[in-house]
Amino acid sequence: RAVDDARKKCHPRAIVVINPGNPTGQVLTRQNIEDIIKFAYNEQLFMLADEVYQHNVYAKGSAFFSFKKVMMEMGEPYNKMELASFMSSSKGYMGECGLRGGYVEVVNMNPMVKAMYLKAISAMLCPTVLGQIVMDAVVNPPREDEPSYELYMKEKSAVLDSLKVKESLISY
Repeated sequence: RAVDDARKKCHPRAIVVINPGNPTGQVLTRQNIEDIIKFAYNEQLFMLADEVYQHNVYAKGSAFFSFKKVMMEMGEPYNKMELASFMSSSKGYMGECGLRGGYVEVVNMNPMVKAMYLKAISAMLCPTVLGQIVMDAVVNPPREDEPSYELYMKEKSAVLDSLKVKESLISY
């Protein structure tokens, strides 16, 4: 209904989904995500998945599912859809708000649109070197066979456990 109402005033081209949500922390189920993907397919909408809080899932029985993973597992025609997924070092267990590091992963983007996108972002300023280093640490954490892995997991768990306790104190 909302898309039909919007079409009276404009031509919707994208859907933005924030998962997990901020500030309430709601997490979409896999079925919710599949339904959104099917809806976007039927309405021919480009999907923008803001997934920067993917490590901040606290509710018992809840789990994070990435739009890309679900979309690919659904097979054709859904795995051919256009998707942009966002991640940041400013949120989640890193919580480095001032460092401003992040990335967008673009999947199945129309080549002409991608060329224009690359042209547009090449004219923008990039994050600081420190922000880029932190983002590299987020996407390449220590592996189990590395000496720092145990300490990394201990610190990561301490942060997430602390946030989980705080979440349980909040009344909705």
